[in-house]
Amino acid sequence: MSDPLPMSRPAPRLTGRIKTEPEDFIVEELPAYLPSGEGEHLFLWIEKRDVPAEQLLRHVARSLEVDQRDIGAAGMKDRRGVTRQWMSVPARAHERVAGIDTDRIRVLSQSRHGNKLRTGHLTGNRFSILVRDVASSEGPMDAAEAVVQLTPLVDEIRQFGFANFFGDQRFGREGETLQLGLDLLAGRKTPRDIPYSRRRFLLKLSLSAVQSDLFNQALKRRIVDGLLHTVLPGDVMEVVASGGKFTAEDATVEQPRRDAGETAITGPLFGPKMRLPTGAVAEREGRLLEQSGLTMESFRTFPDLLSGTRRPYAIRPGELLLTADPDGVRLDFTLPPGVYATTLLGALIILEGERGASAPCDAAE
Repeated sequence: MSDPLPMSRPAPRLTGRIKTEPEDFIVEELPAYLPSGEGEHLFLWIEKRDVPAEQLLRHVARSLEVDQRDIGAAGMKDRRGVTRQWMSVPARAHERVAGIDTDRIRVLSQSRHGNKLRTGHLTGNRFSILVRDVASSEGPMDAAEAVVQLTPLVDEIRQFGFANFFGDQRFGREGETLQLGLDLLAGRKTPRDIPYSRRRFLLKLSLSAVQSDLFNQALKRRIVDGLLHTVLPGDVMEVVASGGKFTAEDATVEQPRRDAGETAITGPLFGPKMRLPTGAVAEREGRLLEQSGLTMESFRTFPDLLSGTRRPYAIRPGELLLTADPDGVRLDFTLPPGVYATTLLGALIILEGERGASAPCDAAE
């Protein structure tokens, strides 16, 4: 069965640059809930400019004189950009909050809440991204002409979605984060081989990089086989509105629901709690694991960090707008947690330059 939807188009012809300036890449977290105003935790609405996520965490802990483990965040945010997000800290540190502010970090507001903020406690992220130096194979192009060229691709993504790859930045420079995760799962390294000051952060990041790489491989195989948008019997489906999962038994029944945007086909983020597909889909994922040199047992080594879940293969962005800007082309859109903005941009424009193609992008989980 081949994919009936027109996503096998040629690679985009236009090129452009992002993150030339931090203000070219604006990300704002969409929280799952707002603080209640009462409780033992203090929620801080923080804006940072050109600051890595790990550095922000260390700075907040140091400024408030609290342990990093007592700080909650819904997800990591980009270094190169202007980003706004909630973080929770122990309310006892409220008198030292003013000490967080620097020329690149600001606390915009604060309020108490009863629970610590946990990873994934957000509904998504809102992006406003400026693409500069847009050009075609024939040379530079003005913004209005670029909008005309890109509009059909934008319309296609609105209708069908785009392939939900993890960005290359997930895997570290030259794949070093991914390699660390593979070494940990294979027993070639232990957490003690990671410097203590970065152990908690890098342990989680490197292990999730292995899950992410395997998902990307599974997604590539669906695309190569023409099955990105085709429901197979045994696929684990996700209800878009609720996130609930179920197994597709009759593909002819489930395909129209997928095409209407009610459901999404999911791929594996391997772990002991991941819902398993059945039939031919289970065989596909089993072959992937076997060829990677891993087994399901490999992921039981770190059960708290590798519980496992499913991730949609394709994503329809929310509120996707394309407009001409005096300095280039601007895209405004929202994405669910953990979806990479650069993956969406790459479906439209070939991103050139170090700060465009390899700079970290949103990786909220």
